[in-house]
Amino acid sequence: MGTGAGRAGRVWAHVGQAFTEAEYDVVILGAGRMGTACALFLRRLAPGVRLLIAERGGLPNEEGATILAPGVWTLLDAPPGREGEARWVHAQVAGELGDTQFRPRALLDLHAGVVPGARSTTATLARFPEAAPLIDPAALPFARVDEEAVTYRPGSVALACGQGAVRAGADLLLNTHAHLVRGGVRLDRLTVTNTHEVVTHETHEVRAGVVVVALGADGPHAAEHDLGAHTAHGRAYRQTPRLNVPSDDWTPTLRAGGLTLRPQNGGFTLIPPVHHRDPQGYLPTGGRLTGVPVGVRRETLEDLIALMDALPPLATEALEVGRSLADVPGAWLALPGGRADAPPLHEEVAPGVHLLLGGPLADTLGLSVAYDLAARVAGVEGRPWEEG
Repeated sequence: MGTGAGRAGRVWAHVGQAFTEAEYDVVILGAGRMGTACALFLRRLAPGVRLLIAERGGLPNEEGATILAPGVWTLLDAPPGREGEARWVHAQVAGELGDTQFRPRALLDLHAGVVPGARSTTATLARFPEAAPLIDPAALPFARVDEEAVTYRPGSVALACGQGAVRAGADLLLNTHAHLVRGGVRLDRLTVTNTHEVVTHETHEVRAGVVVVALGADGPHAAEHDLGAHTAHGRAYRQTPRLNVPSDDWTPTLRAGGLTLRPQNGGFTLIPPVHHRDPQGYLPTGGRLTGVPVGVRRETLEDLIALMDALPPLATEALEVGRSLADVPGAWLALPGGRADAPPLHEEVAPGVHLLLGGPLADTLGLSVAYDLAARVAGVEGRPWEEG
């Protein structure tokens, strides 16, 4: 069953390309950052493994959390004892898996009360004057600084991993909706009708010794619905409004009250905190500001209003709130263990079926967890961040 290590994989992008495969050693569902990274590492660790990546959209996945992820690597997000692992992820993103927008950028973690390692915000702003117009030091008098923090584009990492996996021999099947079945997967190849409806063109059942479910927030539901497995994971809908205050290559990333202000494209992308999981069946809807409907949902709007005194530009027209939900980008985010502060993880939810989740801390630890699962599937001992 093995694929030669020196042979590039095949790509099926549309239903006009006949797909006749019936068996793989490993099938990975999802071409976001976690799935493509796991595929790349697995092909490198076990070049003989016959591997298929199946994705509902394109490469990288265009609708998931990878594209809208903050792209902020910081040691402040590494749980105790996992700093070496986080540094290994930094090295991967800074190297071949990074992109032209990988940029060292200090992170200012701002607080209303004393926290370990904090110093005066006023003194901190003397070192980072670009951030001064954004902050009221009287409301946020304490600041921690991560000088090693960086910003990057997780979508570019997913693209680099996916392309690298195909060059290393993995097959890639796009525009395909996958369902878990005992012993493998059912693949519904999708096409678009003349009336612009997405429909199933043909269905294939593929046997697989191992299936990796890297479907992000849809992963736990797929395992529960298709296999009857029980998981404790959740999901939340996170939007990313924009703040049109000037930023440049030297502007630091800010974090206050769980809200991250990430310098991007000459302004700031706002990444609100995730407080809790959204209930099953929840449909995101916009909120209201001074009686006017806006595209930012109520939970996000409340967070922004609570910080308007501490971050005065949030109370100006520089904040884009949209008139409908479609005006403000958003995506479902996986919550490992149902917690907003839980690191990425993988677990075997059924014999041969592994659930791989990134979640809110994927920027700092996602690639190492994807590697860890790839090593487990390949039967490889040891982890590179533990060496030396």
